[in-house]
Amino acid sequence: MSDLFSFDGSMPKEVLTRYLSRALTHYGIGCNNKHKSPSFADDLRMFQKMGAKFIGRAASVWTSGFVDDGFFYYMCEKLAAEAHAADPELLLQACVFEAISKVMVDVVPIPAYVFDAFGLRAENRCFRYDDMIFTDGRYVGHWGSDCSVPDITRIESRLWFFYRASAYIRAGYEGIHFGQVGLIGKNDVDFRHWSEVIGLTRAYAKVYARRHCVVIDAHLVGALRQLGDELFDFNSFPIRLKEVLEKPMECVCEEGYLDSMFNPKDGFGKPFLVEFDNFGLAAQPGQPTPNNHFAWGYDEITWFAIQKRAYRHEFLRYITDWVNSRYPDGWVQFPSRRVVKQPIPFIWEKPADAWLRDAASWEDCRYEIQKDGSAKLTRAYYSANNPSDACPFGFGDEDVIAALIGAQNK
Repeated sequence: MSDLFSFDGSMPKEVLTRYLSRALTHYGIGCNNKHKSPSFADDLRMFQKMGAKFIGRAASVWTSGFVDDGFFYYMCEKLAAEAHAADPELLLQACVFEAISKVMVDVVPIPAYVFDAFGLRAENRCFRYDDMIFTDGRYVGHWGSDCSVPDITRIESRLWFFYRASAYIRAGYEGIHFGQVGLIGKNDVDFRHWSEVIGLTRAYAKVYARRHCVVIDAHLVGALRQLGDELFDFNSFPIRLKEVLEKPMECVCEEGYLDSMFNPKDGFGKPFLVEFDNFGLAAQPGQPTPNNHFAWGYDEITWFAIQKRAYRHEFLRYITDWVNSRYPDGWVQFPSRRVVKQPIPFIWEKPADAWLRDAASWEDCRYEIQKDGSAKLTRAYYSANNPSDACPFGFGDEDVIAALIGAQNK
């Protein structure tokens, strides 16, 4: 490893900045809960070409597609090891989100060390969904039937968040994103319970992390962005794109717009990342939604993915310059692999039979063979890779992202 990315036990700010200035959002590196990515090897190649070092959302579970927890973490560890063999400097981030489901939680055994960390007597049992939800019914079923927001003031929730974070750390992940901590902590008025979980996570990393340190962030809003460095090393948030109403489907950034990171009243005491978020579609996609989180009726990454390639490249250059010219410690987290809410069609002119046999594992991929032998496919993911036999569904944005990362790190 070079000195530029070297740390052990703690991370100096200048090293953190170097990582954040080379950040990607790459959802599920190599594995999305149960499917190995067919483009994993090409993704690793792309990281090196881009000069990427911080790989955000590299491992996570939401509420669906869940498999055996032991197998999930086995895959996380295996694929992290492959990524670090390709580039030992990569900092992989895992996520413990603001979402639990009964089918997911109630089958996961609680290791004895998790009870020990909280000074509790160990029990031979699984986690209990019903002991994690808000007792007043708030956010119960928020994500669907038996899918809710956990309450961090309940000890079962704190056991859960520490368990998942510590398991990722053991698997080789040096970053933890805790999602919407304000939502999970609605009852945590003095942030005491979150402080406990984060403190235990940092203490665990001192012993078990690859470089005896973990970098922690969350989606923070308002005054939460000014919390101390002992809690969060940097802030992160969606971009909050503003529609240009006289130019259909175009968007810009604007300081002070909605709850964006670009709000001076929230302070800029920490480095921050802004990312292309995914959260769904409005009632009428393609129609303007002024002063709303949607961008022309789409979430941010879906809006970006459906643009023509030339405009995607133009917008990447625009937003990078816009952020860099205003905020010395602010960075764009470039999209690399991300779920989209509207399947994206593409044509594969000379499809390989072996790939088509595995098409069902391409994250909601569907295809039909055309008369000319090509395959017409749709896929519910954005991938920045240049299209090739190793990644036929690539969007062709990697060269622009590589140039932008390089330019801001001269």
